[in-house]
Amino acid sequence: MPPRSRGRDDATAVKPDTASPSREQTRQRVIDAAIDLLTRAGRDAVTTRAVADAAGLQPPAIYRLFGDKDGLLDAVAEHGFAAFLATKHVDPDPRDPIEDLRAGWDVAVEFGLAHPALFTLMYAGPTRTTSAAFKAGMEILMGRIRRLAAGGRLRVDEELAAQIIHATARGAVLTWLSLPQDRRNPALLATLRECMVTTVTNQEPAVKDPGPAGAARALRAALPEQTDLSSAEQHLLAEWLNRLAADG
Repeated sequence: MPPRSRGRDDATAVKPDTASPSREQTRQRVIDAAIDLLTRAGRDAVTTRAVADAAGLQPPAIYRLFGDKDGLLDAVAEHGFAAFLATKHVDPDPRDPIEDLRAGWDVAVEFGLAHPALFTLMYAGPTRTTSAAFKAGMEILMGRIRRLAAGGRLRVDEELAAQIIHATARGAVLTWLSLPQDRRNPALLATLRECMVTTVTNQEPAVKDPGPAGAARALRAALPEQTDLSSAEQHLLAEWLNRLAADG
């Protein structure tokens, strides 16, 4: 991966300090100041000097805490993922897994519309797969998808389903934010959500259909709970199920 580009205010990048209680308080103050600048004036306003001034610090303190401007922006994005994670509701056994999927999609879009500048920072660039909060959020999403698969309601592969759900939610928010106020039609969001649901799910369990792909996805979703098979047998069965599921 090529090194990240540095702005002029990042030329003196240093390794961040090890965390301590007082440093963590200062660090959070800086993150809050950066989010305020981001919200009021956009990403270009988030310079190390401006953030330092807003937080009542000298610019070198930013380098000691975050390494450089990119490190600061990564910390702001991580704060956003943690705030988003706090809005998620997890039902381990929803009565209707498709409605649960709709509700999760709505939560993501509502967060993005409520925090447009932060959401854009979080999702407009490359996915921050090292973010602990992002990983936790993905586990929630994958849990929803596995429940759909286990019930024979998943129309596509689990990984593809996750990508479609993410793409439609992000696209809905970013498209909405790009539109003038007088062209923002709520039907756009509802239509995109229903397109996602139609593409990803079966309205009736796939086991009732003649094709084997849906049944393979359902069995594959339950495979990690299977204890009667050896690891080699599970691996072989998973390979067969992956082939069958891909044919759907």
